[in-house]
Amino acid sequence: MAFRLILSKKKRGRQVDKSEIYKFSVAFGGSAITYLFGGWSFALAALLTFTIIDYVTGLIAAGVEGKKGTGPGLKSKIGLIGIAQKVFIFAMVAVSHLIDGVLGDSHLFRDAVSYFYLANELLSIVENGGRIGAPVPSIIRQAVEVLKSKSGEKEGDGENASKKKR
Repeated sequence: MAFRLILSKKKRGRQVDKSEIYKFSVAFGGSAITYLFGGWSFALAALLTFTIIDYVTGLIAAGVEGKKGTGPGLKSKIGLIGIAQKVFIFAMVAVSHLIDGVLGDSHLFRDAVSYFYLANELLSIVENGGRIGAPVPSIIRQAVEVLKSKSGEKEGDGENASKKKR
């Protein structure tokens, strides 16, 4: 409806005000976030921050390994796969929120999935730090374990366990 209004103004010869497009985009984005994630919680903000930090530290680690000759270095295909994985994380959080809605809207599944991916992203950031050669404080390693316990994951569970066994 609002988008038609913007287009109809342009057809009448009036210039489209960029602030109207901005307002529409923000309103649409906010509505989409509320529908998909049940609002914007601190856990989701932390997850978004962790995914960005993980991606950036992964780029840095790939660059360092490429210069040292110990890894493949920066590859666009690998980077694209990394972005796809980050999109999948937020898709899983959205799916878990929708499951919460079906089962009673308690945010139980959404929060558990968020904690799982927070732990996973934090572990990946720690691993990227190791690839770069940066020291990682033991308290950060303890935070990974706390997040794993909040998500219901135990040592040896989940996808990381199958990777370790290979």
